[in-house]
Amino acid sequence: MTKPSVLFVCVKNGGKSQMAAGLMRKLAGDRIDVYSAGTAPGSAINALSAQSLLEVGVDITGEQPKPIDPALLREVDLVVTLGREARVDVPPGTRLENWDTDEPSERGIEGIERMRLIRDDIATRVQRLAHELNPSVPQPDKEIR
Repeated sequence: MTKPSVLFVCVKNGGKSQMAAGLMRKLAGDRIDVYSAGTAPGSAINALSAQSLLEVGVDITGEQPKPIDPALLREVDLVVTLGREARVDVPPGTRLENWDTDEPSERGIEGIERMRLIRDDIATRVQRLAHELNPSVPQPDKEIR
């Protein structure tokens, strides 16, 4: 069996897609190849995203936002867009999934509390996806923390 691969994409590649990639790497280890990119990459990782991940033992502080690599896009098994704005045209045969993630700011929740809620929403989705892509990854009902 070949190792499955996933590319997480958001607009800036500074928050949600980096969070998903970091959480997937922690959960799946080397059982899934994990990448992230942005449709219009920003200049830095979102500090609150990084802080919320550090709380669960995931460090993305050394990451940098990057654009989608067309060669990588042709090689990955799955592209996951996070949020409502990121749009990706995937090659034939590549699966595309959108995660319309929680947006606590629509309920007036801001700052680190907003990021924790987004992190937890993404973590739940990552757990399900990791097990779907590689059944040797722990079941979704187990905590990621």
